[in-house]
Amino acid sequence: MKITDITLDRLRLELDPPFRAAWDPEPRRHFDATIVRVHTDEGITGIGSGDLMDGFDTYKHLFVGEDPLDITRHVKAIETANFHGAHYWPLEAALWDIIGKVHGRPVAELFGNAAKKLPAYASCGELKSPGERVATALKVREAGFRAMKIRIDRNRVDEGVAAVRAVRDELGADFEIMVDLNQSWRMAGDTAGATDLARTRKTIARLAELDVFWVEEPLPYCDVAGFKRLRAENPGVRIAAGEMHHSPTELLRYLEEDALDIYQMDVVLAIGMHRARTLAELAQLKHRHFTPHSWTNGIGVLANLHVAAGVGGGPYFEYPYDPPGWTPERRDFMLADPVRVGGDGDLEVPARPGLGIELDEDAIDRWRIT
Repeated sequence: MKITDITLDRLRLELDPPFRAAWDPEPRRHFDATIVRVHTDEGITGIGSGDLMDGFDTYKHLFVGEDPLDITRHVKAIETANFHGAHYWPLEAALWDIIGKVHGRPVAELFGNAAKKLPAYASCGELKSPGERVATALKVREAGFRAMKIRIDRNRVDEGVAAVRAVRDELGADFEIMVDLNQSWRMAGDTAGATDLARTRKTIARLAELDVFWVEEPLPYCDVAGFKRLRAENPGVRIAAGEMHHSPTELLRYLEEDALDIYQMDVVLAIGMHRARTLAELAQLKHRHFTPHSWTNGIGVLANLHVAAGVGGGPYFEYPYDPPGWTPERRDFMLADPVRVGGDGDLEVPARPGLGIELDEDAIDRWRIT
């Protein structure tokens, strides 16, 4: 089998009303997605998405003419291209899609088949008042979720903690709450400094009193010693990070330093499926968790789900959901059917071979950037 071509569909969904993501300097008025298709001489096409694949045409020749099943070779080639360009991990997802289709099995089975489904948590994206966040939490629980993640702005900590307290009071102790401080990385152009360690320690101490399940990205990635200190001082609160770590060796350093409870590397944005699997298994051998970041689109959600289910990740899987601003229909506008959580709050691995992606070609034609 040979790769005959790699094509990209660049899509843009206009957002009206805009989505006010907590990490964006400005409201998001459109949502971009790039669909990667790897074509082969045997008629099997692999599909991937996640990162925008900017500048990939320069590197396409590295893969055309090669056997798509030579995945280790392709991972190494993607890493060399990433060094000079963007992050081309959606290509690896498309290659795994082909591998699964060739073998007639879901990719999660090839990654270990540890689980057929994982409990999902509703990952909220907007900053909301305590009353608004409680209203969302009630909708989330009604939809079947048993856990949700709440964002806290570094400049509005009191309001954020109040939102967590309001949800805890309304939904009780059986409903798990995660908190994301979004302090490890910045969107382009956001030059504001992260909250210092002293203030962060106070915030986490307040959240510990509310029995949060984990606190995510409380510090910049460079502050490994700070992460370790937060873990040591708050034994009842798990510390999570790593979603945008692009270096496997840096993640190995975190593992060696035992800096985190939960490792969150995204397989279509950060380090790819193959490397994520290795690091996830190392984390589990150290009795630590792997539960990947999945804030892209439904294809990225599925790629992360296959790896997490394959290796037995958890204890929860991230499901981007914050109605009405962020819904499955917006997130998965390129799919025939949005990726949905079941009434029991679990996200099932698709039974179809490969990643289980079914595109909506009419939607792709409608929203393609020309």
